[in-house]
Amino acid sequence: MPVFTLGIEEEFQTIDPNTGELRSHMSKIVDGGQIVLQERVKAEMHQAVVEVGTNICTNIQEARQEVTYLRKMIIELAEKQNLKIAAAGTHPFSDWQEQLITPNERYDRLIEEMRDVARSNLIFGLHVHVGIENRNEGIQIMNAVRYFLPHIYALSTNSPFWRGRNTGFKSYRSKVFDKFPRTGIPDFFSSAAEYDEYINLLIKTGCIDNGKKIWWDIRLHPFFDTIEFRICDVPMRIDETICLAAIMQALVAKIYKLHKQNLNFRPYRRILINENKWRAARYGIEGKLIDFGKQEEVPTHQLIHELLNFIDDVVDELGSREECNYVLKILEMGTGADRQLAVFQETNDFKRVMDYIIEETSFGV
Repeated sequence: MPVFTLGIEEEFQTIDPNTGELRSHMSKIVDGGQIVLQERVKAEMHQAVVEVGTNICTNIQEARQEVTYLRKMIIELAEKQNLKIAAAGTHPFSDWQEQLITPNERYDRLIEEMRDVARSNLIFGLHVHVGIENRNEGIQIMNAVRYFLPHIYALSTNSPFWRGRNTGFKSYRSKVFDKFPRTGIPDFFSSAAEYDEYINLLIKTGCIDNGKKIWWDIRLHPFFDTIEFRICDVPMRIDETICLAAIMQALVAKIYKLHKQNLNFRPYRRILINENKWRAARYGIEGKLIDFGKQEEVPTHQLIHELLNFIDDVVDELGSREECNYVLKILEMGTGADRQLAVFQETNDFKRVMDYIIEETSFGV
């Protein structure tokens, strides 16, 4: 079996420790960080967002070391600027209209094209790259893995609040991002050639300048030999990030293994998978998803256990059983959204929620 390398990117909030508000001083953190971390830390469009990304990791243990190191470094760099770092898909109460934009020609063009849709896109995600050498295999794996995206997404939900309101969603981040073009669950593609034709048509007709402006929940990366999972909110804890990355890696390995045995996982239509994505955003792990094979609603908890069973025969080969089994801890303690909501219910205080997020972000660092 191939190595199925991992690369993990996390987007963090830079926070004023006194008010709990977003602070647009990311550039100081990035400038300081690049001395130590080089390309592993970078600015995003909003100045209150900082992104860190691991090197290419050969297994989940390496990935944990990298993610832990990067969180530790970015927290320390923020402390030097009297700032805190927080990991949640949205900020509970800061308003996007008050946030500064990073001076950058690319971001200027994006705002010129999309106006307030781009300006209001103040969200924080987790992106996981899983290495796959053959692009045609990558497309077939992507087609199959799409079915499991809502399951993974439900486990990552960590954005129940937006501009000082309880949205009623466990992940409001995706609702904000849905305003962008070329987002959500991708279509089925019969081959890498068909996928590339689609991208080239968009470039030729001036819709995009390169394939990175396709922001689907999963994509064959336009420049790297990876399948990139983009559906998740950034989780609060390192353990949660590593668990989700391990499950994504295991799913890619499992589908690959089925293909090599001349077996297939039934692909489902995007419009059906979207039904589950909506449920995952609204209810997280506490609701029900649709089992399209049985054609019935099933508790999400039950489907998560079935997912663990599905990947069971590859996790030991990948050395990730412990990391994948952390799912059981998430089901027990709740996702980030469940825990944020519990703090708010107890305190009725968004600043206390923010303090909790900051505390959880450094858990295990």
